[in-house]
Amino acid sequence: MKKFFIIIISFVLTLASAYSQGSAGQDAKFEYRSLIDMPTAGILEKGYVGETTDVLPNGVVIAKLEVGVFTNVSFGISYGGSNIIGSGSPGWYKLPGVNFRVRLINESETFPAITLGFDSQGKGEYYDTLNRYAIKSPGFFAAASKNFGFLGYMSLHGTLNYSLESKDGDDFVNLYVGVEKTIGPNVSLISEYNFAWNDNNPAGKFGNGNGYLNVGIRWAMGSGFTLGFDLRDLLNNKKLNPSTADRALRMEYIKTIF
Repeated sequence: MKKFFIIIISFVLTLASAYSQGSAGQDAKFEYRSLIDMPTAGILEKGYVGETTDVLPNGVVIAKLEVGVFTNVSFGISYGGSNIIGSGSPGWYKLPGVNFRVRLINESETFPAITLGFDSQGKGEYYDTLNRYAIKSPGFFAAASKNFGFLGYMSLHGTLNYSLESKDGDDFVNLYVGVEKTIGPNVSLISEYNFAWNDNNPAGKFGNGNGYLNVGIRWAMGSGFTLGFDLRDLLNNKKLNPSTADRALRMEYIKTIF
């Protein structure tokens, strides 16, 4: 089994170095619209459609479809549920998620890109009694992103957000920070920290007040295709089903439509 795993990893790395770009690495053709959970200032170009699938713990699968409809304007829809992978009945989400973003300022040498948007898609299981996901959706957000030349590229990201999932009594503005570092032409390492100021009520049953630290790796494996692997909640913040470094997969495919 170990030999088989090594062969698969070697094949993936060879494929990543042989084909053209997705959204990872120094030669990336497309921008990140999110790192892991964190929205960025990236946007899908006009005339492109993107499909992203997240496979998370507890059998959670979330599929998202985005379209670049105008210059610096995109929108999308997403849907999923828990226990989709596994046995027993799936726990489908109550409603589809919607997302919309407008980039107000394009990045320059001295100023970051600035994007405003809304995203109602959270992560993990959905709790009907509290009208919220285990990891709250971003809701309304303002994101800034800036790229720097450093042994390839390094990108810094910051996002303020206000989630509409406030029935649990944690109703506060929130902050994310994140970074991407390219490793060669086709691979990137990413990390983000969600301060979770809107999910740290000591009397609540979700966050311990540590915030959510997530890290991941992205491979641009083919024209428009990117594969990712994430380790989530490294600070063991969640109270429900506590475990350190939940594992997750992400697959993204972007293609022009006109």
